[in-house]
Amino acid sequence: MSDSTVTGATPPEQTPAVEAPVLTSAAETPEQAPADAAPVATPAVEAPVPPAAPAPSSRRVLRATGATVAAALVGVVIGVGIIKTQYDDPAPVIATGPAAAPAPSATPTPFGAKSNGNHFGSLRDLLLPVPADYALGPDEGGYGNDVELSADQLSAELDSGLQQIPKDKQEKLRQYWDGLHVKATGVRTYKTKADDLVIGMKLRQFNQQEVQKLNEYTAVFTGDTGIFRIGPAIPNHPEAHCYLMPAPPSAPIDYLECSAAEGDLLVVMEAEGVAPLPKDRIVALFTQQLDRLATPGASA
Repeated sequence: MSDSTVTGATPPEQTPAVEAPVLTSAAETPEQAPADAAPVATPAVEAPVPPAAPAPSSRRVLRATGATVAAALVGVVIGVGIIKTQYDDPAPVIATGPAAAPAPSATPTPFGAKSNGNHFGSLRDLLLPVPADYALGPDEGGYGNDVELSADQLSAELDSGLQQIPKDKQEKLRQYWDGLHVKATGVRTYKTKADDLVIGMKLRQFNQQEVQKLNEYTAVFTGDTGIFRIGPAIPNHPEAHCYLMPAPPSAPIDYLECSAAEGDLLVVMEAEGVAPLPKDRIVALFTQQLDRLATPGASA
């Protein structure tokens, strides 16, 4: 883990990052041939044999463009892959045996949610533990598959991404970022043991009011533009919404994203797998994550 103006919807007042020119300037536009160029004869070629559908863990590069556009459209200018989405896709980390038990601690580090909705403790503790029928998934960008990124790390990632957009937009994005009061981002990926489904979960911790605004804007944009396919509902969590990327019916791989605001956490789940996606399993995983973050207290 091309901001277009939503027809009939007003973007949040304090989120200038969702301006139309901000992120689209980083996209490359194919050069067009001159109008007076002579046509070049195209030799006949044999019809290629369709390749076998690759596993989801090797398909991340193929969806990089679509995912980058989607992130820009919904105004997600925070967390891993700000502006510049990385899909390096190194070899997935597969658990070969139980990890060594940590040394016992006299005072375990607490984590949870306060009554005002703000969360405390490590984001790695707040992230859903790997369920019994899953394993840790592939690395997310260059950060790993189970990590917490500090505000300084995220700020450095932003600075790197800002180099790819016009200078007159850089200061505006930087001011917006500073106003978010970003604290950290937690990332954990999961994969089914059959290797047919990969899920990335992100907890992005920043100003609670901005979390709510960005989540609401995402819901309006993905629901009203007609670009995205409507995803499944999340039971008992009306603040959550899911959508699927545009894809032809014959696509071998499908991609679904869900988002929810839980106090000062913007919770984003990205699911990628062999079509048709097992939506019930994906919804169940996201529901467990949101239940874990519930106010007044999150618990294991």
